[in-house]
Amino acid sequence: MTAQDRENGTAVRVAAVDCGTNSIRLLIADVARDAHGSARLTDVVRLMRVNRLGQGVDATGRLAPEALERTFAAADEYAALISEHGATRIRFVATSASRDAENRQEFIDGIRERLGVEPEVISGDEEAALSFTGAASVFAETNGAKTLVVDLGGGSTEFVLGDSTGVLAAKSTDMGCVRFTERHLRSDPPTEAEITVARADILDMIAQALASVPLADTDRLVGVAGTITTVTAAALHLPEYSPEAIHGTELTREQIDQAADDLLRQDRAARAALPYMHPGRVDVIGAGALIWRTIVDRVDELTDGRVTSAVTSEHDILDGIALSVAE
Repeated sequence: MTAQDRENGTAVRVAAVDCGTNSIRLLIADVARDAHGSARLTDVVRLMRVNRLGQGVDATGRLAPEALERTFAAADEYAALISEHGATRIRFVATSASRDAENRQEFIDGIRERLGVEPEVISGDEEAALSFTGAASVFAETNGAKTLVVDLGGGSTEFVLGDSTGVLAAKSTDMGCVRFTERHLRSDPPTEAEITVARADILDMIAQALASVPLADTDRLVGVAGTITTVTAAALHLPEYSPEAIHGTELTREQIDQAADDLLRQDRAARAALPYMHPGRVDVIGAGALIWRTIVDRVDELTDGRVTSAVTSEHDILDGIALSVAE
C-alpha cells in the first residue's frame, strides 16, 4: 500500500498488538477494501518478542515481576515503531495469562502508560472469533464447508468452528504449551509417565471443547500460532524458519504425529540446535507438540477419517485484531 493510497483515504494504517502467555507480537499494516468490500492487509511491520508473561501464573495466580519487565520492554519497542510508521489506530489485546492474574491491573496500567491505549483483556470467546477471522485467509471459499480453527497458545487453546458466514461455535480451554509444560512435562526430556498424564489432560480439554463445539462436523482443520508453525517447520525439515514455506502447508496426520513426537522426545539441547527453532520456544515446544498431535488425532477419529490432515496458517489472531481496528 502506497503513501498516496493512504493520503487518498483508500487505506488506513493500523497497529495491532497481541499479548499472550508466551509472546507479544506487533503488526503494523495498511488495511484497504476491494470492490466487494472485503478487507485486505498489507504488512508494514510484523514482529514477535518472547516475554513469557504467563511465567508461573498457573501456580501462583499472579504475573511475575520479571515477566512484567520483559513485557514492558517490548511495549516500549513497539511504541517507538508505531510512532515511526505513523499508525493512526491502535488496538492492544491481551489473552490467557492476563485473564488469569489477580494483579492484572499493574499490567494494564503499564501498557496504557507506554502505548496510550487501554489494553483489552478479552474473553476466550472473543479471542476465538478474532483467531477465526485472521486464519480464514488461508483457505479458499467452499460453499457449506465447515472449518475448525485451532489457536494453540501458551496458556489457552481456542477451538473455533465456522463457515463462510462466520463463527458457528467456539470454546476456549485452559490448555497451552507454557501451562502444560509447567504442569506436566518437568523432565528433560519428558518421561513416559509425564507424557501419559499430559495426554489424558489434553483429552479432557478436548472433551470440554466438544461439549460446546461439534468437532465431528469439521470438514477441514486449520492450525495457527507458534507451536503449530514450529511443528510444521519440523515436518518440512526447513533449514531456517520461513513463514513463506510454512503458510498454507497441508500435512497429513502421520506427518504431524511424527514431527510432534520427535520434538516431544528430544532433550532441550537437541531442540535448541534445530535451525528453525525460536529460542523462546525451546523449553515449551514439547508440550505444544503433544497438544497439537492429540488434537489432530482426535479430530480424525471424531470425523470417522474424513479429516486426515491439517493446514497451517501464519495468519491468526494478530491479523484478526488488525482487521477489527480498521472496522
